[in-house]
Amino acid sequence: MKVYYVYILECSDSTYYTGITSNLTERIVSHQNGKYVGSYTSSRRPIQLVFYCEFTEASIAIETEKQIKKWSKAKKRALINNDYDKLPNLAKKKFK
Repeated sequence: MKVYYVYILECSDSTYYTGITSNLTERIVSHQNGKYVGSYTSSRRPIQLVFYCEFTEASIAIETEKQIKKWSKAKKRALINNDYDKLPNLAKKKFK
């Protein structure tokens, strides 16, 4: 059974990057080494893995990644900090 990971990286400029992969370790190394020149994380290294979750269905992982990418920084921070009870309220407000 193949596993897909949705992950959030914290970049050196305190921004978050959300991605999806089937090999989390390899993908983090790629980000850290700047393998993809010109990518979002390439100029924001070093990066740190701050959140990930596993999926067995690619379609659900892709949908989750798309959803998280639309979230505010405050909502992503709540997810990272396991403050799940804050997520519904943060969806209704705009934070910087």
